[in-house]
Amino acid sequence: MTSPRQYPASLSSGMALIAVLWVVAALSVLVTGMSRASRSEVRTVAAEKQMLQARAIGDAAINLALQELAGQQVRTTRALVADLAYQGVSVRVAVAPLNGWIDLNTAPQPLLARLYETAGGVAPDAAQRLAQLTVEVREQRDGQGQAQRFEASEELLRVPGVDYDLYARLSPLVTVYSGASGRVNPLAAPAGVLAVLSGGNEAVALRVIQDRGAGGDQVDTTALDPAFVAISPSRRYRLEAAVPLAEGGTLQMVRVVDVGTSTRDGLPWRTLQSSNLQTFLPRVSQ
Repeated sequence: MTSPRQYPASLSSGMALIAVLWVVAALSVLVTGMSRASRSEVRTVAAEKQMLQARAIGDAAINLALQELAGQQVRTTRALVADLAYQGVSVRVAVAPLNGWIDLNTAPQPLLARLYETAGGVAPDAAQRLAQLTVEVREQRDGQGQAQRFEASEELLRVPGVDYDLYARLSPLVTVYSGASGRVNPLAAPAGVLAVLSGGNEAVALRVIQDRGAGGDQVDTTALDPAFVAISPSRRYRLEAAVPLAEGGTLQMVRVVDVGTSTRDGLPWRTLQSSNLQTFLPRVSQ
């Protein structure tokens, strides 16, 4: 019978050492991975906590602005900006009557054509066609004979020929909630809408904004198309709050409200739309 092969003691010790080193290396990789995962989870939780706090502060600042609006005897016709403090954080809140935006449900066809051409970059003939189709879509009847109005600005994509790129160019300028006559209030309109009203003349739009910012009673709107303009108050507003984040960046929150409409919770306003526009967070090193 052949006896078992005997290895030198030094070789056996070396193999054992290699096995130990492999185990140590594997454990090191595992611990490193767990440590990175833990740090990542901590950063994620911290970022979520920061966002929740920022949303709460933004909501509070918007509510402060709404309380001021609800207490006014005369509705403002102008876009306003205020710095409101809550829990030691200064939040810039922009307030504007919603009739400063182009309402997809009430805007006349020529204004819609101007919108497609000026803001959308569509050729004149195609813009006229899209405007006609937009009116046809919003006037379609349901089973009860009611017009199927746009319920959200995203529904502009229902219009044949409107793709997402075109919608993205138009979405900052339109609304479906103003309930206005179809004309636009230039004292509340953003720069892009003013450019539409001026036929694409950005210099005119800038001058109107500068006149508004000066705070005087006189704002020269004579260069805007009078067929599309009407200065009037509104009980519906768009509020945008810019909340600074503790680690840098800004959270922008938007709320569209109807002031003067009581709700079940007793508030003197009703929220029609609420969203977070953009969040800019600092890059976190790994």
